[in-house]
Amino acid sequence: MAAEWGAPGGDVERTHDARVQADRPHRIVLLCDWLPPDFGAVGQYAVGFAHELAAQGHDVALVGFSSTAGSEERERVGGGQLLTRRLFRPTYDRANLLVRGIWTVRANLALLWGARGELRLADEVRFTGSPPYLLHFVAPVALLLGLRTRYRITDFHPECLMAVMPNPGIGLRLLSRVTNFWRRRIDVIEVIGDDQGRRLAGCGIDPASIELRRDPSPVEFGPGTTLEPAPAAANGRRVILYSGNWGAAHDHATFLSGYADFCRAHPDVAFVWLNATGARLDVIVASLESMGLPFARTQPVPLERLAGVLRAADLHLITLDDRFVGYVMPSKVYACIASGRPILFVGSAESDVHALCVLNVPADRYVRVDVGDAASVASAIETLLAVSPGAASTEQRN
Repeated sequence: MAAEWGAPGGDVERTHDARVQADRPHRIVLLCDWLPPDFGAVGQYAVGFAHELAAQGHDVALVGFSSTAGSEERERVGGGQLLTRRLFRPTYDRANLLVRGIWTVRANLALLWGARGELRLADEVRFTGSPPYLLHFVAPVALLLGLRTRYRITDFHPECLMAVMPNPGIGLRLLSRVTNFWRRRIDVIEVIGDDQGRRLAGCGIDPASIELRRDPSPVEFGPGTTLEPAPAAANGRRVILYSGNWGAAHDHATFLSGYADFCRAHPDVAFVWLNATGARLDVIVASLESMGLPFARTQPVPLERLAGVLRAADLHLITLDDRFVGYVMPSKVYACIASGRPILFVGSAESDVHALCVLNVPADRYVRVDVGDAASVASAIETLLAVSPGAASTEQRN
């Protein structure tokens, strides 16, 4: 029987970082995919973590991708040094599985090659789940070089692919076994949610090697935060904002059906602002257009303007397909909570999105709705936008 993962609110960075700090300075290499200004939450957080480590006195090399041009910057941060190296990498068609697979292999090899000099001199390598399967490339190299390893698991691969397949073939099942083989050889696996910790423990990963380290909000909100104007098409309606990636892991049908019901009952009240990217977005836009529902689609704004966009919302929307609970953690939840705006979550009570919102959002400003319950979505929008006085919450907060 698999060992159990701890309860929510467990110890954060309880051992490994303390050991690194006690014997400073260390040479640490961080690897991830897209670095700002390219859009991507993983890269945004990686920049922050790299600065934190450098400020503690470490010699840090952060290596990632840029879709425009390669570059290299060196700076002193506190008592340490930070090298940020951006490797040029073209974007690709994420809908084409073959193209995506080829890009992933080449990208992982490019990261290792681009950091080869720093890796030979490093004490530790830290990496994420982006690009997918980076674990399979870093772990053997780290073993060969004798490096400590810290794996910040963001999205689970191949589990995310297996989640959408009714009968995963022998190839994916073999890949899953190889993935867990390498996971068991990592010194520390950071999870960003307790639901992820439970998934790893269920795969036979030693809970002693799992550490909970939640993402912070990538932006700060204050009195001086300038609100970004809502799209002109909103025309005074209350804004339901979806900001970030709307990909395969995020349910969309439940919200669209519920939003349609709400608009039929309350015309000219609400408006959906899609400040987003993602594999499902074209389908969502086509559905909204075909139903004649009010919405606008805009490109994600630079990080320095994100706080203004999030504060411009009357209601934040977060969704997660039940099949991806514990495999994907919508990182937008942290900034949505910090914004102080109401939140509607369409997803499972087993997700850490729900746990975080229950702990950090006032009861009258958060509603969770089960995937498939469109009627409750319409009711939740009424409640959170205060459209229908006396409307009841659709989620018992327990």
